Amino acid sequence: MSNPVIAEVTRGNIVESIHRGAICVVDGDGKTVFSTGDVEKPVFPRSAIKSIQALPLIETGAADAFDLGDTHLALACASHSGEQAHVDMARDVLAKAEVEENCLECGGHFSIEPSVARKQVNIYEGTPPPICNNCSGKHAGFLATCAQERDDPTGYVKASHPAMERARRAMEEVTGAAHTKSLSGTDGCSIPTYAIPLQAMALGFARMATGNNMGSERAKAARRLLAACMAKPFYVAGTGRFCTNFMTLGGGRLFAKTGAEGVFCGAIPELGYGIALKCDDGTTRAAEVAMAAVTSHCLPKDDPLQEPIAAMRDVRLTNWNGIEVGRLREPSPKG
Repeated sequence: MSNPVIAEVTRGNIVESIHRGAICVVDGDGKTVFSTGDVEKPVFPRSAIKSIQALPLIETGAADAFDLGDTHLALACASHSGEQAHVDMARDVLAKAEVEENCLECGGHFSIEPSVARKQVNIYEGTPPPICNNCSGKHAGFLATCAQERDDPTGYVKASHPAMERARRAMEEVTGAAHTKSLSGTDGCSIPTYAIPLQAMALGFARMATGNNMGSERAKAARRLLAACMAKPFYVAGTGRFCTNFMTLGGGRLFAKTGAEGVFCGAIPELGYGIALKCDDGTTRAAEVAMAAVTSHCLPKDDPLQEPIAAMRDVRLTNWNGIEVGRLREPSPKG
């Protein structure tokens, strides 16, 4: 059976498009609080789980050895926009770890922020270097762990490399889902990605938020990473981006991280909830609305965050003249 509609687009008074998907919310004890759609089907989490992949950055001692602060840690969990502040911070991580920039193996691309991309066209001949990649912070973190563990950084994006083994083990242990070769692929930044159920992703973020079923040191590392992201949300995404805006309005109460192809993960630490969702057609705009909607439904009805979140779960759509033409919103009740 088809997954349910998790977002719809209207034009005038007509629903013009629908987006189907699945959503799962799990608490720190592993109990499913809410689910809709097929949450057991393996899906690639893509970049939504970067904060779990970043656990070895702290657990190896690299973060403390290289004096990495909240901004560096947030960038290690980021899919940043490639703005200059992001690039500078990625370079700072590498400099602190005494790793050469040419060790990055994530590939380069233009910034997803249009004004920055236009400047890059005039700065670089051809494609910008890997330091501009939206995943350069995560990769700088991987290279920092290599420096700390004295691993040869060459080929660190390969599944057999110690850096990727550390990330895979962290993912497997935190989510409780086997990360198998048969359900693996290659991510946009060239590291391995493993398909796991949304339920496991949600459980992973519930554990990241609560520390339940983790050792004390891992629990501290998890809290440190989520706290860094919530304290420095610009470095997790960038100007005008959903993750940045969402965590900014959350004021340290909400965590959210997008992944490619309509995946989102998040956490509400005070409730001990982990959230994971996927839009079937891979549309980010629908996943953003669904993330805002499920968060709103998890919070008390009188919570002061309800009002600012409302504008993110029911988005005005305008044309080039600024005229409202419709809405992008969670599905309206039927009946």
